[in-house]
Parts: sequence; C-alpha cells; structure tokens
Amino acid sequence: MSPSADGSSDANNDPHNGDCRSLYVNCKHFGKSGSSPSSSGCSDLFSHLALKEWEKLRRILIASAKGFTIGAGLKGGLALFSILARFKQRWLLTSLRKEALKTNSEAIVTAVKESLSYGLFLGTFAGAFVSMDELIGALGGHRRTAKWRALLAGAIAGPSILLTGFKTQHTSLAIYIFMRAAVLASRCGIKSKRFGRICKPLTWKHGDIFLMCLSSSQILSAYILKQESLPSSYKSFLNKHGGKDLVILQGVKDIASGMPFSDLQAIQRYYKAKGVDVQLDPNMKVPCSIIHENQSCGGHFLSFLLEAYKRALPVYLPVYLIPALLVHRQGLVKRPHTILAKGLVGTARSSLFLSVYCSSAWMWTCLLFRIFRRCNIPMVFMGTFPTGLALGIEKKSRRMEISLYCFARAIESFFAYLDDIGYLPQSVKMRRADILVFSFSTAIIMHCYAQEREVFRSKYLNVLDWVFGVPPPPCETPPCKGR
Repeated sequence: MSPSADGSSDANNDPHNGDCRSLYVNCKHFGKSGSSPSSSGCSDLFSHLALKEWEKLRRILIASAKGFTIGAGLKGGLALFSILARFKQRWLLTSLRKEALKTNSEAIVTAVKESLSYGLFLGTFAGAFVSMDELIGALGGHRRTAKWRALLAGAIAGPSILLTGFKTQHTSLAIYIFMRAAVLASRCGIKSKRFGRICKPLTWKHGDIFLMCLSSSQILSAYILKQESLPSSYKSFLNKHGGKDLVILQGVKDIASGMPFSDLQAIQRYYKAKGVDVQLDPNMKVPCSIIHENQSCGGHFLSFLLEAYKRALPVYLPVYLIPALLVHRQGLVKRPHTILAKGLVGTARSSLFLSVYCSSAWMWTCLLFRIFRRCNIPMVFMGTFPTGLALGIEKKSRRMEISLYCFARAIESFFAYLDDIGYLPQSVKMRRADILVFSFSTAIIMHCYAQEREVFRSKYLNVLDWVFGVPPPPCETPPCKGR
C-alpha cells in the first residue's frame, strides 16, 4: 500500500485509525478557514491521540508488572519450599541450632535476591518486548511490520536475562529456551508445505521418550563419572535424588575407569556409620556391593523407590501448586476441589516418575553389570540409557517438556566435557554466547506467538496473552485481506 498524498504511511489507512485521521483532516480544514470549530476538532484529535498513547503505556506497564509477578513468584515459590525443607532438616539436628539459624538466614536473603532478580528479568523482558512492538508498529505501520515486528522485538528484549546476574553464565537456561524455540519452529515446519516432509520424523509418537533415554545416558553417566561437567545446581539436585554418597560414586567411578580404588575404607566406614557392616573386595569386577551393600539388586530397588518417592514429593508440589494459582486462578475460585484434586494427582504421578527414574537407574546398571560380569565406561552409558523409559509414567502433555529440559542439560554437560578434555575448538567458544542464544531463541518464540499461535499449547498461550495483553486486532496483525 503506497503512502497517501499528505505523506502518511499505510498505517493511517487502518480502520482503527479512521477516527483519528478524520479528526486530523477536520482540524486542518477548520484551521485554514479560520472557523471556530477548529479548536473543538483539534481538541478532540489531541484527546484521541492522548487516549491511544495512554493505552499503549498502560499495556507496557501491565506487561512489566505481570512479568515481574511471574518471575518473582516462580523463583520465590521454589525457594520457599527449599527453605522449608532446610528448616525441617536443620531443626532435627538440635546440637547445631545456632549454625542452622545462621545458614537458614543466609538462604532466605539469597532467595529474596534471586526472586527479585528473576522478577526484574521477566518484568523487563515483557516491558521491553511490548515497548518495541508498539514502537516499531507506530513507526513502520502495524500491517507493514506484522511479519517481522515480534521477531525483532523478541531479539531486542532477550539481553534482559543479564538482570539475573551480569557475571553469571546462563548456559542452561539459554539451551533450554533454544530447545523450546526449536520445538515451535519444527511445529511450524510440520504444517508447512515446503518443509513438512523434512520435519515429518519429528512427529514420531514416542520421540519424547527416546530423547529422554538419550539425555539420561549423558546426564547420569556424568553424574557418576564426571560431575564437573554438570551445572552446580543440577549436580546438587542429582546428588540429592541419586541417593548415594560421594564416596560410593567415587568407588563406582574407580572400578568403571579401571583404576585402583582411591579409598575403599571410606565406603566401609560410611556403611558402618549407618549400622551395616560390609566387606568389600579390592579385586571386585562388579560394584553391586558398593552401590547397595548387602542388599540384593531387587531388594535395593524397592527400598530405594520408597525413599526416592519421599524426596520427590516436595519437588513437584510447587510445580503444580504455583501454576494452579497463576493459570487457573479463575477456575480455582469456581471449582477449587477439582483444581486442587488435579494438582494432587499430578504431584503424585510426577513424584512417582522421578522416584522410578532414580531407582531404575541403579537397577539397569546393576543388571547390565551382572549379565556381563564387568563394569566399564561404555556399560555405564548403556546401563543409564533405558532409565529414560520411566518418562512413560508422566502424562503425554508433560513428556516433551521434561525431555527437552533434560536434553538441554545433556548438551551442556557434553560440551563441558569436550571443553575440559581439550576437544572443543576455540572457534566454538564465544564470550556471552548464552545471551546470543537466548536472544535468538526468544526472537523465534515471540515471532511464533504473533504469527503462528496455533503451534502453542493452550495453557502456554493463555499465560502469554495474560502477560502481553490481548493480541493486536486482526486488521493490524496479521494483515487484513482485501483491504
């Protein structure tokens, strides 16, 4: 659409701008003729423009506030459950109460800081995206910029992740968001006539479980053999839910690597402190006695499963509780029993998944070691691969989410390992590559949100619409046909 005679852009031909344009022409006409209605027309024009500008500013402020609420709420909620678990654990140790109080106070301060930083991050991201979306639309016209405006705005808003820590590497989050963007892009490709045939393998029914098995092979092998390749937060998570002391993991690592035991007596002392007297053979070929002392492999699986389930429940309670308060806030008022029942069932189901996942990791490795009567690094990788089958316990809508999260961690661990042994080329290393990857990913996600909304699941789309406001009218984005 070409510019009009007075130099205005195609955006002025929008039906939504019709009233403003007529007021503008009316104001010019009466201004030239010197008639009295000039002041009334111009007053109406300025009032209309001021109202539109206020609506834009209001959208920016509301998006920023809602983004801050989500960021601070999610991070703060997870931190709250973690602090409560620490209080319970520390208060059981009555001889260390003073130290416990000091440690918990530091944990609370850290949790508040992290909650505020993540709130500022998501608030700034939402505000920056809406600001750029409005600015680009105002300068270039909503219809003219519709196909690429959200892409650019998402990329510009991406560096706001630095607010969570300027010196902190956000590799894990960047890779995970990149995985999410790749899923959305693949869904666009599947329904595309040009790329549909290429993306057809991505529609495999059990692709999420296979991806989880692949991720488990890398993550759990790194957990046993090279924990330095894992992010510190994820490493502590695995150490907690893996349920094994570091001296036991070191013993398995020694025998898998074909090295002499570094401290076999430390393992025996560990079990003796638990009331179990176990004798370990320095020439053993299978580490089952190290992993589960005098228990059988089957007996260990059952006892570990019960303990793992108790550890998993506090993890998933906030995962289901917080979204219920944010996403289903209206339904929670109308039918609280239904929403809460679904949350409790989801918590129980997800906790069962995590406990079976951790338990089966030791079961599969023990089974493989006993079949071949040896333990080495390739067998650790093979033994941890079928652990991902536990994902089948989760409901279908959550499987891809979990597998993508774990796959992002596996990729990070894999490249960290390559970098540690000197196999990663210098050309691959880039300063603040995490910010670049994150911005690239948010650009794709926000473009899909604006132009390919059907590739989102309804619950995510509802959250995005709640944060960024009602989508632009159809005569602005996408372009109106026949006008």
